[in-house]
Amino acid sequence: MSLPTRLKTAYVALAALDTALSMSTRPAAHKARFLTKPLLMPVLSASLATTPGSSSARLPVLAAQAGGWVGDVALLGEERRPFVVGSAAFGVGHLAYLAAFVPRRRRDPRLVDDPRTRALGALWATTSPVVAWRARHTGVAPVVAAYSASLVSMVVAATRIDRSESPAGRRLVAAGALLFLASDTTLGLRKFVLADPDPRIEGAVMASYTAAQLLLSEGAARL
Repeated sequence: MSLPTRLKTAYVALAALDTALSMSTRPAAHKARFLTKPLLMPVLSASLATTPGSSSARLPVLAAQAGGWVGDVALLGEERRPFVVGSAAFGVGHLAYLAAFVPRRRRDPRLVDDPRTRALGALWATTSPVVAWRARHTGVAPVVAAYSASLVSMVVAATRIDRSESPAGRRLVAAGALLFLASDTTLGLRKFVLADPDPRIEGAVMASYTAAQLLLSEGAARL
């Protein structure tokens, strides 16, 4: 088994463990996540860095994973400041993903004529104001709105990569971006909309998030 494969296997194992811990209400499980969650992005980054290839998408995706690491650590806290720091870090990560995907975008059809782009825009226009409105009492509504705009921009770019690029890479990147959107939408509902969320919802957030980061990493290695 090659080193990148061993690292990806370790990442999947860590992701499964952290997801299981995130669904537990026991204080010991939350404490254990201070070990498992901060290890996720470094292990994934190591797998990407050691994967053979020369894709120019690799460096910005590694930068995006660094932003994800800061966000992962910050969001171990539930207070306002960790949320703001974590959102900002993930927002920077999405800008890094944009740097990887925008140069590879399709030039046609026009962006506004793409049905997938319109669907994503409609999703953002309908869900972001609702979540931001529900978050207004916590003082993070502008952060939520700005972050959601950066997230949807990344998803649009990831789903519009030119067909001249690797088909496998395009599919992996698009799937990863859409999973990221699903994960953060679920997180927003859990944190700001649902009055008494089931602890298992956090497991759904982490399962989709860790899968999204892996798919984006694998896709970038193939572009």
